[in-house]
Amino acid sequence: MILPIVAYGDPVLRKVGKEINADYPELDKLIADMKETMYNASGVGLAAPQIGKDIRLFVIDASPFAKDEDLEEEEKEVLKDFNKVFINAKIVEEEGEEWVFNEGCLSIPDVREDVYRKEQITIEYQDENFKKHTETLNGLAARVFQHEYDHIEGILFTDKLSSLKKRLIKKKLENISKGKIRAEYRMRFPKLKK
Repeated sequence: MILPIVAYGDPVLRKVGKEINADYPELDKLIADMKETMYNASGVGLAAPQIGKDIRLFVIDASPFAKDEDLEEEEKEVLKDFNKVFINAKIVEEEGEEWVFNEGCLSIPDVREDVYRKEQITIEYQDENFKKHTETLNGLAARVFQHEYDHIEGILFTDKLSSLKKRLIKKKLENISKGKIRAEYRMRFPKLKK
């Protein structure tokens, strides 16, 4: 089932997600719905807060990046199979130089900005069967993970922008939170106080 994506301004996007266990109700259905919602919106990742749930869960399918001609073959190989469910994830270590990439977010349509992130991360997480994993990610795989991970920490990519950039996009963000936006997918806008 395709779920509405929560728009910028909704308080759920600012909550630190709660850990879940195998008893979480209808988890398989939730994961399937999140993937369907992500694909419907042409996204490469979707975190539970973006569908209104403050839990530590996100899905990633970075395979569309594998078609990027500018990437090295080794990175394309990693990205074409980078389709995973992350439960109770945490970043253990961040390493390397910070590098810039133009990011967007399904909760913040029509806003794209350059964001700096570390090039390599070591992560721990559980998959949909609650099997524990420890992995090291580099490049775009690391970046997509960091972006989705920020969502379960209550952080948005716009928080990482300079104060000048934030001022430049302030009106766009206000319009999104007021529902004055046309997205190609269903959205849920915050109920603003009158």
